[in-house]
Amino acid sequence: MGQHVLIVDDDPVQRRLLEAAITRAGMSVVTAPGGQPALDLLHGPRGDHIGLMLLDLVMPDMDGIAVLGQLRGTHPELPVIVLTAKGGIDSAVEAMRAGASDFLVKPASPERITVSIRNALKIGTLTGEVTRLKKKTENRLVFEDLIAKSSEMRQVIRLGQRAAQSNIPILIEGESGVGKELIARAIQGSSERAGRPFVTVNCGAIPENLVESILFGHEKGAFTGATDKHLGKFQEADGGTLFLDEIGELRLDMQVKMLRALQEGEVDPVGAKRPAKVDVRIISATNRDLAELTRDGQFREDLYYRLNVFPIFVPPLRQRREDVPALARHFISRFAAEENKSVAGLTPEASDLIADFSWPGNVRQLENTIFRAVVLCDGDTLDVCDFPQIATAMGVEPRRHATPPAAAPRAAMPMSGGGVPVTMPQRQTALASPYAMSATDISGHMRKLEEIETEMIRMAISRYEGHMSEVARRLGIGRSTLYRKLKELGLEQHMAEAEPEQIAV
Repeated sequence: MGQHVLIVDDDPVQRRLLEAAITRAGMSVVTAPGGQPALDLLHGPRGDHIGLMLLDLVMPDMDGIAVLGQLRGTHPELPVIVLTAKGGIDSAVEAMRAGASDFLVKPASPERITVSIRNALKIGTLTGEVTRLKKKTENRLVFEDLIAKSSEMRQVIRLGQRAAQSNIPILIEGESGVGKELIARAIQGSSERAGRPFVTVNCGAIPENLVESILFGHEKGAFTGATDKHLGKFQEADGGTLFLDEIGELRLDMQVKMLRALQEGEVDPVGAKRPAKVDVRIISATNRDLAELTRDGQFREDLYYRLNVFPIFVPPLRQRREDVPALARHFISRFAAEENKSVAGLTPEASDLIADFSWPGNVRQLENTIFRAVVLCDGDTLDVCDFPQIATAMGVEPRRHATPPAAAPRAAMPMSGGGVPVTMPQRQTALASPYAMSATDISGHMRKLEEIETEMIRMAISRYEGHMSEVARRLGIGRSTLYRKLKELGLEQHMAEAEPEQIAV
């Protein structure tokens, strides 16, 4: 899930004010003018990028409660903060019962809104992670839980979904760190064996003298030190799935017994008088070329054909670069929540850096790199300097990019108090202030009152940093009149430059 904040409000001025406050906090913003457009956006291709919704409670087309009701069925994990002027206890209780994460009453300061958003995002990220871990523990992880948007991975998912419909043996091939075990778990969770045992065996990490005992089990007293009966991995996985990782590392003598277990559906525990029947779904994985190992005599040909019934190749990360941004966002959200950091994303330079890197260690390397960067980052976004090793490998100087200075406002020709153009010394003094304003156009004719009023309001918003109460007071008008003039004069587009003092009705 992304970190974009969706603002849903029918008032365009409120949307601009909220957008300005949230953007200044370092978060990306998407807006919707009503409840139905918001739901359409969430159900569209951009819906996956929405990490939180800021929802107005009272809207003409569809009120906030109705929106919450529909969200619970389609996006139950999406955090929603209700922001409304209708601040009664009954309204708050109704919104929270409908599924809101927080309830804020207008006017609310940008700081309060920002804190609420960050807390909701952290809680949402941790909740999602707990849900995924729970599904993984219960062996119910499915393909929808995987972050795989590229066309290459969609093909992998299609093959995995087909394979999950039967008990056919599967061989998952791919480099180390591409996520072969996650694919295997998703196949298990999408099959009729979901919720049953999923037992993992790393064939390259088993001590040579214990391979047979670990795989097939042993009886009490079968050998020195066998003080108790031990069920092997095949029997532990009975009724479920046995995941044989790095199957290419299995010893040749054990490959013979492995072949018998697969063909006959039974295993011979060490020291047992009779074989034991097992019902096991076999999924194997390797980062080596089993066909080449078979030609070289390092892997049994009959076992190879037994395992390689339904091959699935998981491409390396460098061949599916479309997945890098989504994976990076996921890891940033997760580690920022776990480490209690305010990191919300990447700078454009850092995003380009990780997108262009080849990632020889694949997803595992990306995960660990993001983890290190989040831990060391002191700001709200990860920059090039937070990836020194990647930057060095790419030939980029690992330093933080400075924020470009704001452009100085364009000053028009100033006028003296009597409306007469000032002399050069007076002009130089007047231009020292960025808030000087001309009463004439470039031809020397008087400007229209509407133009002057528009410029004055824009300058006041800039001078008082968007504190609308102060702007209205300095201009000598009421705040409601100020908002009306903003609409009449078409100044909503300038609201993004303002930093609101408070979000008002």
